[in-house]
Amino acid sequence: MASASRIELLQQFIKDEPDNPFNLYALALEYQNSDMNKAVSYFDQLLDKHPEYLPTYFHAAAANADMEEIEKALSIYKSGIELAETQNDQHALRELKNAFQNFLFENDLDE
Repeated sequence: MASASRIELLQQFIKDEPDNPFNLYALALEYQNSDMNKAVSYFDQLLDKHPEYLPTYFHAAAANADMEEIEKALSIYKSGIELAETQNDQHALRELKNAFQNFLFENDLDE
């Protein structure tokens, strides 16, 4: 279960620094093991408010895949791969492409 004090601290950070995407990202990750709906909600906020924040895409796509939101996960993976290419982030690009290939295989999809 997510630590209540850690969640409260992260929520305070979000209030103090509403334009810092890392705080939302940390909160979404904190919820991933205890409340996937809340995690996905925070990932959605990140994708909407901070679409340039590349770390979001890997976890947001995986969370949506776990929730069996296959089309949404597919779209997030593709957007993340495009962003990693645009930002020339080779490490993130490799991770996203690898996760995307695994996602396609696990869901018996062709791309």
